[in-house]
Amino acid sequence: MLISVGLLWAGKNTQSPYVVVLGIVQDGGMPHAHCQKKCCKNLWGKVKKEKVSCLGIMDPGTNQSWIIDATPDFPEQHQIITQGNDIKLAGIFLTHAHAGHYTGLMHLGREVMGAKNVPVFAMPRMRNFLETNGPWDQLVSLHNIKITEMRKQKEIKLSDRLFIEPIRVPHRDEYSETVGYQIMGPNKSLLFIPDIDKWEKWDQDILMRVKHVDFALLDGTFYSGDELPHRDMSEIPHPFIVESMDLFSSLNTPNRNKIFFIHLNHSNPVMEKNSAASNMIRSKRFNVAREGIIFPL
Repeated sequence: MLISVGLLWAGKNTQSPYVVVLGIVQDGGMPHAHCQKKCCKNLWGKVKKEKVSCLGIMDPGTNQSWIIDATPDFPEQHQIITQGNDIKLAGIFLTHAHAGHYTGLMHLGREVMGAKNVPVFAMPRMRNFLETNGPWDQLVSLHNIKITEMRKQKEIKLSDRLFIEPIRVPHRDEYSETVGYQIMGPNKSLLFIPDIDKWEKWDQDILMRVKHVDFALLDGTFYSGDELPHRDMSEIPHPFIVESMDLFSSLNTPNRNKIFFIHLNHSNPVMEKNSAASNMIRSKRFNVAREGIIFPL
């Protein structure tokens, strides 16, 4: 069902659409600026690093791809999703205006790619933010990007067999709304919610949402509340993985197996694949997203 990063482009021989994980880390990536702790210390100056949370949507039948969020790792993620420009990047879908989710748009400007009318899909406040604040407004005025305004719960057709729907979620909305997405293919569907304050603040039932999709990539920023003792966690609210696992414990095993935690802070112990926290997640029949995993649609 899933293909590891080592077989990432084995999908080139299929005409079926799929979603690929292009990054799993919270906005600051890994190694994280100013971090000299064990989680990042040995990564400085090394080729190995973890990219910021991002998904690619591929439709080999139309030779098109789409990307959810323009992260600071946009150059590498763009290279993967377009396979070196062999596949057309047909659009960028933004979740919200926090640093790791839109700042990669800078690479579309005249200082770098000098792109022409790349479709960018954004909610109303997000669109206004880009159009009225520099340097992003220059991308609009120079026609590097062309913004299409989305409406919550209004489905968008990507191709004859691919659809995407923005879903409003509660988050720190200083500059824009925050959305997750549901992606629907000819056979399967995937829910992507990388950022949310707490599940109980949402006006929707996450348990029912999980039951009605085939895959759910959900906010796993922090494993527990003691990861950042120097920070006030109430200022950066996210559902801790331990809280989510407790909430999702009423689901049966097939539904738990759908869940992959993503958008992981560099301090999150599940970044280490064989840590006690990662083993606990597996023992409870949940999963952690890893770069290169493919979800067939």
